[in-house]
Amino acid sequence: MIRQAVAHDEAEISDCAEQAYARYVPLIGRKPAPMVADFASQIVAGDVFIAADEQGQFQGFIVFYPEKEHMLLENVAVHPRAAGRGVGKQLVEFCEQAARGWGLAAVHLYTNEKMTENLSIYPKLGYVEVGRCTEDGFNRVYFEKVLT
Repeated sequence: MIRQAVAHDEAEISDCAEQAYARYVPLIGRKPAPMVADFASQIVAGDVFIAADEQGQFQGFIVFYPEKEHMLLENVAVHPRAAGRGVGKQLVEFCEQAARGWGLAAVHLYTNEKMTENLSIYPKLGYVEVGRCTEDGFNRVYFEKVLT
């Protein structure tokens, strides 16, 4: 089940981000952007959605919003206890469905170049690398998926 996040979800979202991204801190040299995001304001804006299992247990979250003619997928994280169950893929597909619903032509996202697993996962989901640059002190890799 995927639903829009509400204020009382913030603690679980923050905990998920901490646990999901902690392994990257030594590689990047500091907390990656998703670990320090302002989830409270993103929830208020309606940009955060959570995945839960059949018992309602939190599994992961995604942050996305329309930006010009595409959807920007800003953050997707799966709680380590739910890893390997396809939760991340379901969240990304949910974002893509929302983009189609808005009549948007593509989904854009970026990841840190040190998050090497992502560099192979996103192409398997149909995303194409479209650029690399350093932004806010992070070496980012940009991807796009054109929606058909």
